[in-house]
Parts: sequence; structure tokens; C-alpha cells
Amino acid sequence: MKIVAADIGGTNTKICICDELGNIEQFKEYATESDKGGPHVIQRLLDTIGEYDDFDAIAISTAGQVNSEEGYIVFANENIPMYTGMKIRDIVANQFNKPVKVENDVNSAALGETHFGAAKSFNDFLCLTFGTGIGGAIVINRQLYKGANGVAAEFGHIFTHSLSESMDGGRQSFYETYASTTALVKMATQIDPACVNGKVIFEKLSHGDEELERMLHSWVDEVSAGLASCIHIFNPAAIIVGGGVMEQDHLVQLVEARTKELIMPSFSNVQILKASLGNKAGVLGAASLYLR
Repeated sequence: MKIVAADIGGTNTKICICDELGNIEQFKEYATESDKGGPHVIQRLLDTIGEYDDFDAIAISTAGQVNSEEGYIVFANENIPMYTGMKIRDIVANQFNKPVKVENDVNSAALGETHFGAAKSFNDFLCLTFGTGIGGAIVINRQLYKGANGVAAEFGHIFTHSLSESMDGGRQSFYETYASTTALVKMATQIDPACVNGKVIFEKLSHGDEELERMLHSWVDEVSAGLASCIHIFNPAAIIVGGGVMEQDHLVQLVEARTKELIMPSFSNVQILKASLGNKAGVLGAASLYLR
């Protein structure tokens, strides 16, 4: 089966031709231009899919809460305006008259890691991605667990800080407020304004900046506290961590060591592993929706 697989992110969109077994060809990436809104994002996707011919099905991974049964966006934040409610499956299927499946981006990444990546040997694991916020997925018996309304695993909205610290109805108490890559950059720029992204931060850390090193350990504490709570609730065999910042092997090792200091001894066999598929996890996970 030849599948057009796409992964719509807030910053970039990835698209390729592949099969349900994960063999990729014609992979490309372009700027999502999400600030122009959901209709623009989907029209650009339609135009790009139209450049391909001779395919059997379409699979789409996308940011936002997704009703995968009906293929529409339940909720999307301000990163993609006018995206909430968009009936992606119907729009794309009507254009190309092909089967279309739609899934949330972190769920898709988890499926990609399940079938083709770091989680191939695990039946039960969690997947968390650290970026602008924190996304999550729960895999039980190698199947996604989505909850009663299909939007489970909003790990970024776990409350990890006192509500008394919050002046906006709770948002300032969320896990992602303190443990996302956005939070890391905010902490780092207070020390050095040049630290505008993770790449710059880790470049400076490689040169032995002690103040940044102390800051990093404070951020690792925040990451690990949230992971420890997830471990105590789900007792997973593994947690797969993704997002650009988690490409750093040293960072993943720090997170694993600190998390294991925080959890109960009976949970200590859990493994914390770096996602292995990089920016192809979403398209591969989306394509795997057609696995039988």
C-alpha cells in the first residue's frame, strides 16, 4: 500500500510517500505558516498532496486534540488559529477520493516508536514530547489509550505547582509551564539573553558555563517531578521522551537519574529512553494506522 503521510506541526509540516511497514520515499518538509490559520494550513496540505500521484491512502498526524474516529480537530490552541472544529478527514477525502485517517501528533509519534522505533520491545509505555508545551501519549498493550472523550494524556496540564501561585485560573501551575522547552529557554535567557533556543543553550553548556549548568539541573528537577508522578500512576515499562531538546543523550541520562531518585523503589525498573525516529516519527506513526 502506498500512503501519503503528513505530520502537521506548529512550525513545520513533514510529508512523504511511504508504506504501512515504514519504508519512506520522497520525504520533504516545509514551513507550516500556522499563524495564517487552520484553513491556510489545510489548503497548503491539499496543494502538497496534489503533487503526488499513484497512492492508495492518506494518513495525517496533526497538532491539536483530535477526534480520530471522525477525523476533526476537537481543540487547538492559539498556535494554529481557526483550527478548532476543522473537519480534516472530510476535506481531504473529498478532494482526493481516497481513505483518510487523522491522529494527534504525539499519539502518532508514539505509534511510530511502537512499530518502528525505541518502543518496539515494550507493551506498556508513555510518550512525552518537550517543546513549546508538553504533549503526551499512553500506550497499553501496544494500543493507544485515549480516555472517555478521546483526548487522554494531556500531561502538560498536570498540576505540579501550587494553585496559590497562579493568577490565571491554574495555567501557571501546569507542568509545561515549568518543564517545557519554552520554560527552559525562559530560564536560560534570564542568565544569558543569547540563549534563545535549545541549540544555543547546549552549545554554551558544552563550554562549561557553570551558571547555565545549575539552571539546567533546576529544569531537570521540574521535568523529573512530572515524570515521577506519571510513573507512580501508570507503572509503565518505559517512558519515551521526544522533542528537539531531548536529542541530547546527556540530558536524557540526567532526567533518568533524577527521576529514579524521586520514585518509589518498586518502580525503579522503568526505563527512560530517547525517541529514536526524530522528525519522521509523526509520518511513520500516521502511516502505521493502516497496519493490519
